[in-house]
Amino acid sequence: MAALGWSPFFAAQIAPDEAHLQPLRISNVHRSRMSAQSADETLRLVLPPQTSTADYAVGDWVLAEPETALLVRRLDRSSLLQRRTEGARAQQLIAANVDTLFIATSCNDDLNPARIERYLALANEAGTRPVIVLTKVDKVDDPAFWRDQVTGLQRGLEVVSLDATSESAKAILAPWCGAGQTVALVGSSGVGKSSLLNTLTDKTGEEAQLTGSIREDDAKGRHTTTSRSLHAISGGGTVIDTPGIRTLHVSDLSIGLEVLFAEITELAPECRFRDCTHAHEPGCAVQAAVKAGSLDPARLERWRKLSEENISNTPVMTGPRGNRKVKPAGNRR
Repeated sequence: MAALGWSPFFAAQIAPDEAHLQPLRISNVHRSRMSAQSADETLRLVLPPQTSTADYAVGDWVLAEPETALLVRRLDRSSLLQRRTEGARAQQLIAANVDTLFIATSCNDDLNPARIERYLALANEAGTRPVIVLTKVDKVDDPAFWRDQVTGLQRGLEVVSLDATSESAKAILAPWCGAGQTVALVGSSGVGKSSLLNTLTDKTGEEAQLTGSIREDDAKGRHTTTSRSLHAISGGGTVIDTPGIRTLHVSDLSIGLEVLFAEITELAPECRFRDCTHAHEPGCAVQAAVKAGSLDPARLERWRKLSEENISNTPVMTGPRGNRKVKPAGNRR
């Protein structure tokens, strides 16, 4: 179970009267069913009445009756990656109990720093370590050109370059794929996530995840992964594969943007006004840094855009204490 990510954090949550229950890790979530992994096998969980699979994420740890595989309850999470989709009232759960988020992007026109910043904010909010994985380095003459575009997007950000189909990818990603560690793969369709999954898990033939080519005109790929799933990494650890995400909305963030834009966060207290928007106010330390050349104006503009989007998309609580209601996102009047 330790190889699946079981740790004292989860063991401490089991009450004495639950000692007979079997810990399992969710490996697949569908609309009406869920599968979970034990140390020896994959089981289809029996769901109690009124159970909503939308409340569970791949990577969750649950307790079940050992004889019947009846789901009893979910254990608290150490981390949770989630996003708000267009028109949805609740957030969509992406993956749970993830130690490292591999943000995959290829060395071609798919690479979009502004989109990568959204993934970084998502990882920061979840408390998950982000690592940028540049794929398709075998298709370009100079990977450094692409690496330079992402290296400075966040302080201390780790960036690796690899060929997702090569065995060397295992060694490159080994620091984050040890026994008991959980990584998740996110990124647009066509960047090589499925190829990388196959390499990390030694999946071949019928077991392998389908892979797809990209369109030459815009470097975009087609969806080959249609659901989230948990897989064992050869040599240790687990990896959660996710479908390609074309649009990632920013919402419900508190510290995600502060970590991403640390250079702006640290300057803000030096502004003359506490509620400074860093746009036109006198005595703005952020604007002063832009004028001095120590802060990239493009970074400030992206910070402003994501901050405004976060406010617009995040529901707020209104009404008197004891009778508070959720005010829908996008309506602040």
